[in-house]
Amino acid sequence: MTYLIATLHTLGIRLTHKSLELSDRAKKTLRERDNEAGSLTMENVLWAVAIIVIVGIAVGAITAYVRSKSNSLK
Repeated sequence: MTYLIATLHTLGIRLTHKSLELSDRAKKTLRERDNEAGSLTMENVLWAVAIIVIVGIAVGAITAYVRSKSNSLK
């Protein structure tokens, strides 16, 4: 009976150690992925801002042109 208890105890310790090792490896992998996770998002935001600025300039130019032509009609 003592042999069975010692075997089960050793097995429990090994399983606990292995699960902690796997957990640490998973956390390390997630941290490595998180280091570059925001770079793509930031790049997309910068492109979106650039496009909005370009469209704003184009709309402003077209609006100014149309207003100048409408003033010449009056």
